Amino acid sequence: MRTGDAENETDALERLRDIRSLLEELQKDPATLAAVREAIGNGIGWEAIAEAACLKPAAAKWRWQGTDADIAERHEAGRKRAARPSNVPTDLPGLSVGEAAARFGVSSQAIYLRITRGQLRAETVELADGRSYKRVFPDDSPAS
Repeated sequence: MRTGDAENETDALERLRDIRSLLEELQKDPATLAAVREAIGNGIGWEAIAEAACLKPAAAKWRWQGTDADIAERHEAGRKRAARPSNVPTDLPGLSVGEAAARFGVSSQAIYLRITRGQLRAETVELADGRSYKRVFPDDSPAS
């Protein structure tokens, strides 16, 4: 594929999307769940099942452990969690460590190091419900 060939790039991306969609449909296939249940019935452990499915054991259990109702409830709860907005307050003072890292073009670890060295001022803001957030105040900091 030539670089800059938009038609070929679009075709390649569409193929990738189609492959991913097919994989997702195969995961939903009752035959997959039946095979997992048969393996469990034959005494095969989650480690081996996960390896065969190219998953980690926790992911395999999340997808296939329990009754049909348990699985459906777990998947529905996961969809609801993914759809809701973040519960991190947006009206906190200063910047989050991640926002400060993006502003300075460095990693979060570099921001923490600058805080430790006194190059950046930071405070931990604690909310009434007990949650706490590290906030960085780059405008109040000594020049680095």
